[in-house]
Amino acid sequence: MAEANKHATGEITAIRRADGESRTLAASLPRLVLEARRIAANVIHGLHGRRRAGAGESFWQYRRFNSGEPSQNVDWRRSARDDHLYVREHEWESAHTVWLWPDRSPSMAFASKQARDSKLERGLIVTFALAELLVAGGERVGVPGLMNPTASRSVIDKMAQAMLHDDSSRLSLPPSFVPSALAEIVVLSDFWSPISEIKTTLAGLSASGAHGTLVQIVDPAEESFPYSGRVEFVEPEGGGIITAGRAERWASDYVARVALHRDQIRAETNRLDWLFSTHTTDRSAAELLLFLHSGMMVSKASAGNATVKAGRSA
Repeated sequence: MAEANKHATGEITAIRRADGESRTLAASLPRLVLEARRIAANVIHGLHGRRRAGAGESFWQYRRFNSGEPSQNVDWRRSARDDHLYVREHEWESAHTVWLWPDRSPSMAFASKQARDSKLERGLIVTFALAELLVAGGERVGVPGLMNPTASRSVIDKMAQAMLHDDSSRLSLPPSFVPSALAEIVVLSDFWSPISEIKTTLAGLSASGAHGTLVQIVDPAEESFPYSGRVEFVEPEGGGIITAGRAERWASDYVARVALHRDQIRAETNRLDWLFSTHTTDRSAAELLLFLHSGMMVSKASAGNATVKAGRSA
């Protein structure tokens, strides 16, 4: 009987916690969506005019014919109006799927006094803003296990609604799935998971040849460990409570362990030719957004060039 009561109490606690998380997310999402749209609009304005020539159907511009090019590239109608030969260029239109994974696990709710946002808020703002940018650029965006890839202009609203109605457990790392070889994956997390779990996740995501970027979002306090005296540390994901009598004595060991953990993640991403970066929540969200967007544009161009070369050699 006691065991049954204990089990029932555990269920009630879990339900209340889940309900509280849902209410908190529901209350903060409108602000996060507005902030994401503001940042995306600013970045789009800064990127205006940075189109690229490539395989597509939308006309971009004429350029002079270069010696050595195939003669079939010449646009004879345009060339007839001038003393030069011209080539008709098309804007790059190689749409592919980008999978975004914002970690919404309990540890992401942490925020110290130095932070602009909690880790969860920063992750969602950047995820929403990046989705807006990608869809505006003709890409499809999805969230593993939560939302199928879409090119809808209302992608932020779709993502927000999917999260609000998601009653599954909040995982730190993406669920197991098989992305296409040309897909891009962006994981925004604090990556405090054991390195063995991170390696297993990366092995599954990269098995098909997909490329990805891991961004470790951390609070400034998690970087510097600014604690002293008697401090009680609570692990939000079932790890219990640890009390430090003189917390300042833990600082050097903590910093060394964090550096080792990052080195292990970086070694694995380097081996897979993925990217790994860190971002603290006292910095600008736009800074992280620009880093991710520019990195994916470079990756996309490389993939497009490889496809063209393969097609010519075939």
